[in-house]
Amino acid sequence: MANAPSALEILRGSATWLPGEQSVVALVGDEPFLAQRMLALLRDTLVPDEADRDWAWREFAGDAIADPRDVFDEAATVPMFAGATRVAVVRGADAFVTQCRQALETLAAGRRGSRGLVILEVNSMPATTRLAKALAGQGAIIDLAIPPRLDLAAWVKQWAQSRHGCSLASATAQRLLERLSNDLGQVDQAVQRLAAAATNQSAGKPIPPEAVDDMVGSPQERSAWGMVDSAAAGNAPEALAALADLLACGENPIALAAQSSTSLRRLASAARLLSLPAGAGRPASFDEALRAAGVAAWPKALAQAREALQQLGSRRARRIPVVLAELDRALKGDASRGLRSRLALERLICMMARQSPPAGRMVPAAADAANQSASGGRSPGTRR
Repeated sequence: MANAPSALEILRGSATWLPGEQSVVALVGDEPFLAQRMLALLRDTLVPDEADRDWAWREFAGDAIADPRDVFDEAATVPMFAGATRVAVVRGADAFVTQCRQALETLAAGRRGSRGLVILEVNSMPATTRLAKALAGQGAIIDLAIPPRLDLAAWVKQWAQSRHGCSLASATAQRLLERLSNDLGQVDQAVQRLAAAATNQSAGKPIPPEAVDDMVGSPQERSAWGMVDSAAAGNAPEALAALADLLACGENPIALAAQSSTSLRRLASAARLLSLPAGAGRPASFDEALRAAGVAAWPKALAQAREALQQLGSRRARRIPVVLAELDRALKGDASRGLRSRLALERLICMMARQSPPAGRMVPAAADAANQSASGGRSPGTRR
């Protein structure tokens, strides 16, 4: 939500963050990792003694609350001797908020004082409602969304250092996000595995990006990444063999297509940038175009992407979004199962296969087209 404190920023400075005296706090968004980490931070701050948590911290499932008064009574009960704050958490509280809006508005209008705290975990909270306005005025709404302009790779580096005690190279953090599609829960688990594997490294030596491909993801996921890399490099036999193995292991064709789309769309974006006229924003080099398209800025990733873009050529690379859209429609339509889904994926791989140079050319046609995109003219060695 606009102007609401970001959970990512709060977690970045969690050592110094303290909740206010609000009676109601809303965690708004659908990022489960951030919701879980914010609840853990609130619990550790409000109920620091683990011995108190059995009675002072109680969680309710929003769709299983028989009587809403149970939640309010839980928060209102004042402990006689303990100093912990009593907290009632409602998980998945969208329906609960709709049912108890008036009571929550009344509760949110005052300070907590000696009473307990109600924490609402909701997917959304329209800013025009009176409850949202009351909570926003007290800074009691915490946004679980990932801010669009946040340097997420820098956040992952800081999180890895503060939470797991390991140092990541910038390219390693970028590679994690690329491989795991910005899923912060999976990124956190991957960082844990990388940290455990890096215990014998030299003190302070950052974990290199190469470690991600060896450690992150299941064997099937790593095979899928290898399939995409082989396909982008034009090695159709290797990519087709990997596809056959993945389908034999029960992988979903739609999931494989989605996993392929992320990196392939970056190649298409780079080709589009390179096709711009001189002086109209065209990058000065392949690497600059690839970085602008979102390819991780580390040598191996750039080299792989550069080779893939050169072998695809400008025309095929710029056509990738159309091919992916056709593949998506096919997999969700007449090619949704069986051999048809396999054939649809095989067509994508064959579209990217390495091509032999036509007669009369001294350089491969694909590299020639890519070089024309980069230079704005004919490549050396091309017959007129």
